[in-house]
Amino acid sequence: MTRPAIYPDLADRTVFVTGGGSGIGAALTEAFVAQGARVGFVDIAEAESRALVERLEAAHGRAPLFVPCDIRDVPALQAAVAATADAFGDVTVLLNNAANDQRHAPETVTPEYWDDRMAINQRPMFFTAQAVRPMMARAGGGSIVNFGSISWKLGQGGMPAYTMAKASVHGLTRGLARDFGRDRIRVNTLLPGWVMTERQLKLWVTPEAEKEIEAGQCIPDRLMPHDIAEMALFLASDAAKMCTAQEFTVDGGWS
Repeated sequence: MTRPAIYPDLADRTVFVTGGGSGIGAALTEAFVAQGARVGFVDIAEAESRALVERLEAAHGRAPLFVPCDIRDVPALQAAVAATADAFGDVTVLLNNAANDQRHAPETVTPEYWDDRMAINQRPMFFTAQAVRPMMARAGGGSIVNFGSISWKLGQGGMPAYTMAKASVHGLTRGLARDFGRDRIRVNTLLPGWVMTERQLKLWVTPEAEKEIEAGQCIPDRLMPHDIAEMALFLASDAAKMCTAQEFTVDGGWS
């Protein structure tokens, strides 16, 4: 792995990450802690999250704040944002990363299941952004990164509620970028490709999937969580101070 870029302006920033204890989220949490940021995160994976906190404290001398939370519970999610601000100061970087890409056939979907998928993959992004806006405005600006997916751009089937939710992410980004921009709050979408997280490798990356990746990507290397974190660091930093309302894709050239 190449040495990551250093963004001095991220030191001591307060960062909030959804789904920050596992997968791509754990790479985000680690990357920002390594920059000297003060990170709070939520996740439902408690064992993995607590192990991450211990590992990062040992490695970097500072521990992120972990708040167990099911992001479908909006009041609990808002309380976690407030707890992060109480511990570290106003949140000026928000990473809306949490999602669940459970596969489902169209004929099996019920209204209850559909609403549950939206409650995980779509709704929390708005309410975290709503919660941090006053903090970012007080601070003179901030960065919100909403995580999308290339799955809908590829026309991927087998999970219509997920692809619909992810297709809507950039609509939220564009609208919030206009509404929040007067306070110098930047809002962007980050679209990961097929990232080799432990979950993906366990559930979905079969030999057939490997062939699909090789055929789809322009670059033959496998996409790793730290590759996504590198783009998130850039978007959060002052290096991206005039970037807003945009999509940034990290997928090896697939889409």
